[in-house]
Formats: sequence, C-alpha cells, structure tokens
Amino acid sequence: MRNWLEYVPFVILAAVVRRLPRPAALALGRRLGTLGRWLLPGRVRLARNNLRRAYPELPAAEIEAIVRRMYVHLGAGFIEMLRLDLMKHSIDIHRDFIISGEEHLHAARAEGRGCILLTGHIGFWEAGNFIFSSLGYPIGIVAKPMRNPLTDRYFLRMREAAGGYVISSRHGARRILKALQQNHFVGILLDQHAGRQHGVSVPFFNRPAWTTPIIAELAMKYRVPIVPAFAWWEPGNRCRLEISPPIHLEGEQSRERITENTAMLTRIIEDAVRRDPAQWFWVHRRWRG
Repeated sequence: MRNWLEYVPFVILAAVVRRLPRPAALALGRRLGTLGRWLLPGRVRLARNNLRRAYPELPAAEIEAIVRRMYVHLGAGFIEMLRLDLMKHSIDIHRDFIISGEEHLHAARAEGRGCILLTGHIGFWEAGNFIFSSLGYPIGIVAKPMRNPLTDRYFLRMREAAGGYVISSRHGARRILKALQQNHFVGILLDQHAGRQHGVSVPFFNRPAWTTPIIAELAMKYRVPIVPAFAWWEPGNRCRLEISPPIHLEGEQSRERITENTAMLTRIIEDAVRRDPAQWFWVHRRWRG
C-alpha cells in the first residue's frame, strides 16, 4: 500500500510533464527542485555539512548558493528522467547536446575488449542512457534498484527506451563481464558509498571514502579501457557531454595496486565535481565509516 501511495502522485506528475514542451517541463522541474529544498530540510543540512567539509575555505553564503543551484539542477534532471523515452522524438542531439571527444569512444571500442565509462552523479548523469545508444554504441548502465518496485519499473523503462539496458548493481559483476566480452560500453558511477565490506578507502575531497574497486579490478584483469565521461547542464536547456581519452591500467593485480588505481579514478571524479560543485549530488552520504 505504501508503494502505491508513493507511486500514484508520481505517475500523475509524470503524465503532466510528459505533455509539456521540453523547455516548459524543465522550467517546472527547476521550480520543483527549489520547492524540494524547502520540503527536505534534513537533506539540505547534509548537503551543507558535506560542502563545509569539502570546501572549508568557502563562506556560508557561497555554500548556500551552491545548495540552491544544486536543487535547481536536481529538479531539472528529475523531470528529464520522466521524459527519457520522448527524447528520440523531440530532441536533436546536436542541437540540445554539445558532445566533445566522441573519437575517444571509437578508439576504445576498436580495441575489442569493451569499455568502461567512468562517470558520477554530475549534471544530467542519466544522459548517457540516451546519447550513447542514439549514437549507435551498445551500452549497459549499472544502477541500484529503487526501494519502491513500482517506481523502479518506471525508471527501468525510461532508461532502456533508447536501446541501452540496465545492469543491477546487486550481484551484477557477471553481467558486466558479459557486456564487456560483447564489446559493449558499461557505464559505472564511481561516486557512491560502497561500504567497508565491498569497498576500498580512498581520498575524496581529502576525506576517506569507501569506494568500489570493481572498475580497477576489471580494467586490470581484462585489459579493458576506461573512458571518463561527464554531462554538465549548460544555459538554454542544453547539456555538454565531455568524453576523455581512454585510460589503461597496468601492473600486478595486488590489493595495493587496485586501491591506488581506484584512488586515481576517484580523483578524476573529484576534478569533475570541482568544475561546478553545484552540479554534484551533495545530498548523498558519501563519507561513512
């Protein structure tokens, strides 16, 4: 019953925004994000605390401004997610997305070992579900199932609408390996708390953060190239997708070396966050014991 009570208003909202033109829908999303900042004081406090620890030199007013902009971006991203299946009909990739570095995708795929797309909860991180598939690259996205199975099925349908597929983060290692063996791209977000049991501790904004080592382990064991890719919101309802050159991890597969490589990949995430802190997901409990 609780799942349905959550799902019904969600579906009503989705039905409304799916009827709106994209600019109007995103404008509504930004307003909803601003409203969410007032309705979720606990998450706002968490974001402020995370920012204070990550940027101890910033004045309180600047931290507050980052939190405000973050919620605006989150609102827009949430609404865009409700409309992902409409993108193939309403969006011109080269009009609404600025894509740089596509040649790096060609180079990585030419190696024939698949490719891991390194990314994080930055900007409109769900863009990859649509863009990479629309450009003709077979892609699987690793995602954690949502608590509400009704909502989870909705977002699963949205994420797979353009032709990609979702790999559950729960016991998904076998499916990830199969996708790589088929020379597919696999998108993995590396900026989530992994837990002491499954992660390694690496620095993130000068604080130890438990991080999954799966990217480093797979890349080292199977010689899979890693391509960092991030999608930032731009003015005018556009997104900028920046794709970096492939990274190749070499050396013995020791625990120490895997941890070093995971730390290096985490620094790439941190550098991307520092470009525009307001576009990262500061409401996540990234730093836990």
